[in-house]
Amino acid sequence: MGKYFGTDGIRGVANQELTCTLAFKAGFAAASVLTKELSHKAKIYIGRDTRISGDMLECALAAGICAAGADAVLLGVIPTPAVAYLTVEHKADAGIVISASHNPFEHNGIKIFGSNGCKLSDELEAAVEALIDDPSGASPVTGGKIGRVQPMAHAACDEYVAHVAGAAGSLKGLHIVVDCANGASSRTAPSLFQRLECETDLIFCQPDGININTGCGSTHMEALCKKVREGSYDLGVAFDGDADRCLLVDEKGEVIDGDQIMGVLAAALKKQNKLKGGVVATVMSNLGLKNFLKDKGIPMAATKVGDRFVLEQMQKDGWNLGGEQSGHVILTDHATTGDGELTAVTFLKVLKESGKKASVLAGEIAHYPQKMINVPVPNDKKKTVAEQPEVQAISQEIGEVFGENGRILIRPSGTEALVRVMVEGQDEKLVNEMAQKAAKVIEELYSK
Repeated sequence: MGKYFGTDGIRGVANQELTCTLAFKAGFAAASVLTKELSHKAKIYIGRDTRISGDMLECALAAGICAAGADAVLLGVIPTPAVAYLTVEHKADAGIVISASHNPFEHNGIKIFGSNGCKLSDELEAAVEALIDDPSGASPVTGGKIGRVQPMAHAACDEYVAHVAGAAGSLKGLHIVVDCANGASSRTAPSLFQRLECETDLIFCQPDGININTGCGSTHMEALCKKVREGSYDLGVAFDGDADRCLLVDEKGEVIDGDQIMGVLAAALKKQNKLKGGVVATVMSNLGLKNFLKDKGIPMAATKVGDRFVLEQMQKDGWNLGGEQSGHVILTDHATTGDGELTAVTFLKVLKESGKKASVLAGEIAHYPQKMINVPVPNDKKKTVAEQPEVQAISQEIGEVFGENGRILIRPSGTEALVRVMVEGQDEKLVNEMAQKAAKVIEELYSK
């Protein structure tokens, strides 16, 4: 993880950490690095979510891109996966999204995709960071070489909606409620689900610049669960602010998480002979998913937390389904990144074709209780916590207590001076006890 790029792009409070100056520099650096070897005038797509700071940062980012001699194509408010898709489909040289995903409205971020629709490699991110810090490595262009700004918002949304709809066909007969998180999906979800012919009620679909993710979306599921319980719906759908993740709610008002979504989709794809290899999940995925896939004869691989690591493993193995418990699901037959709307329509297609209730489909994937405790640890020592003899001893003890029906996972936070202790097992009381015990060992170790 670099100086500016975290696990998912450049992030910060707008006009505080993420300033217009930084956005300009990031645009200039990204355009300079990613288009250095091109023999034509580069074209870079820019999309954004609904945050009030999006307009401001879009202008600064576009100015930096034009100063480097590339054209900036403004897609307007549009989901993150749409930018990745359109970048590849139109053979653009890069795609940039201005969004802080599920974070509060005062935050914003800059995510960069290469011409292949994938997030940048560590090496390219390092090159962009180096140029942000020392812009003398590239010179602003002059005269007729300066880039132009071109709008393409309406056509971009229409094209993306047609692409996602094509993965499902008609969903007529289903009654759903969709939570757009007052975010980017507010621009695409209404026309998408109308095209798919399912009866759809939309909630949190009136963005005002400051209400994105506020008490709604995939990180605040309470309102959607309540709506489903009070109505007569086949499924509830929740997106996050930039719609690259999706969580669901069954007809009983119970949440269906990313692990359960992947389990349902994996079983359906295998039945259709469309599953390539198995499922790539992360170390945080529930044991219930692992056991379900094992029973179905479907291999599972686990990576570090982060959708970029999931995608890298999928590409390495040639598998076509992967994702995270949080709802980032990657279907590489249709997308190069996590896509909430694609995930939703794919699940809805399986639901309709199965003739079953959503609770029955998701209920096949058991959900073992998990307890997560964040333990403060000095930043320079967090990566070696799991190697300490006292920590190894408690880990072994907990492993012996649970056997094959539970586990302990200790991992450093990627962004904070914390170590995350996660314990999982069938007995919730025992899980909580063991998590507290392990956390106490680590606390005592670093309070000396």
